[in-house]
Amino acid sequence: MAARRSERAQLAGAANVLRFEADGWFGDNTDGIGLVRDIEQNAGRPLAGKRVLMLGAGGAAAGALGPLIAARPAELLLANRTLAKAQALVDSHTGWAAQHDVHLVASGLEACGTGFDVLINGTASSIAGAEVPVAPTVLAPGALALDMMYGAKAQGFLDWAAAHGGTPRDGLGMLLEQAVEAFYVWRGVRPEGAPVLKALRQRLGLVT
Repeated sequence: MAARRSERAQLAGAANVLRFEADGWFGDNTDGIGLVRDIEQNAGRPLAGKRVLMLGAGGAAAGALGPLIAARPAELLLANRTLAKAQALVDSHTGWAAQHDVHLVASGLEACGTGFDVLINGTASSIAGAEVPVAPTVLAPGALALDMMYGAKAQGFLDWAAAHGGTPRDGLGMLLEQAVEAFYVWRGVRPEGAPVLKALRQRLGLVT
């Protein structure tokens, strides 16, 4: 229904932000850029040249994949329980990955490799209270392990990451930063997210 769509909304195949204009609606997707900014700015982990593993090939992964590629990691592996679904998402981003010199591949969860610098959990495992769906060998020493979920449901993933030498991070920063970007789309002003994130963590009693 959006007359115009941003490039990242086109890549994601979905919009989570609408701006009402004289000539119709403008659709955008701020999830992926929110994730990238949280990783690079709030967590202090530049993605350029790194090996990134994303778990899941649903809407969360679709929204995040384009901006993750634009951050220019050396390799981005998309792993999913159903390989065909991951491959379809990779295929839809092949041209974008080539433009940014990113090696983009799909894999099943059981054979996704080892030693990644960044692990992103975009599956529903935390919501369901299920075990982390990959082996701990996917983590390089000190790897950032981010669950898109936050609060109590993310704790199992965070504990798993810490127990296996990773640096755990929940999805609260991603939630905040996508809202910061949405505010910019609507108002043309980009608020400073870091102090708000700090206040939110204090309010919620979250220290990760």
